[in-house]
Amino acid sequence: MGSSNHTQLTTLVLTLVGGYCDTVTFVAADKIFSAHVTGNFIVFAYQLINGGDAMAWIKLATFPVFILSVMAGGWLSARSHKKNTVLFVEAILLFVAGLLAIVLPIQSSQTWMYSIVMLIVFALGMQNAFGKLFAKETYGPTTIMTGNVTQASLDLCVLIANKFKKTDNPISLGKQLITLSGFFIGCLAGAFLGKQLGLSSVVFAGILMLICYFLSKSNDQ
Repeated sequence: MGSSNHTQLTTLVLTLVGGYCDTVTFVAADKIFSAHVTGNFIVFAYQLINGGDAMAWIKLATFPVFILSVMAGGWLSARSHKKNTVLFVEAILLFVAGLLAIVLPIQSSQTWMYSIVMLIVFALGMQNAFGKLFAKETYGPTTIMTGNVTQASLDLCVLIANKFKKTDNPISLGKQLITLSGFFIGCLAGAFLGKQLGLSSVVFAGILMLICYFLSKSNDQ
């Protein structure tokens, strides 16, 4: 697989997984964000002023879990000769989280539900670490789209100013569109499957990550 195709595949899969998991946990697990964890501060504050239950604080617990995961991702990357090892660990964690959601009584136990959510948060922390450590492996951030939307808007502005003449911007804009469309499709799939299958639907994200890992393994250095 060529370097360009490898980057395109990695970007598409990671944005799909980022949007998918974030939406699944939001839909199926008490409105918790698993990728964009700072969003949980907003949800917590909203629930707090609206008389949220005693378990609203759990949203804040995602933050230290996320930090520990990013640190673990950095540690693992520093000791591994293969940069995609972090993504492999993420894939296994997501797959295990999905399986646990199938076999454990999460419908009747908030403890189990929140435990699985924290495992998913930990997995997505690994993805965020990968994005920072190996920024050239993707077309941009794969879990938070604000920066990508900003870049796409600037590229579009330059393209319009040049009256759509041939420049480097169409290439850059095309990359951003891959990133944004992957995340959007992931959100749609996560909303549907999260509602239908609950947290067990995260197993599909794990399978997708494993497929991506093995397809790109030849490019891992």
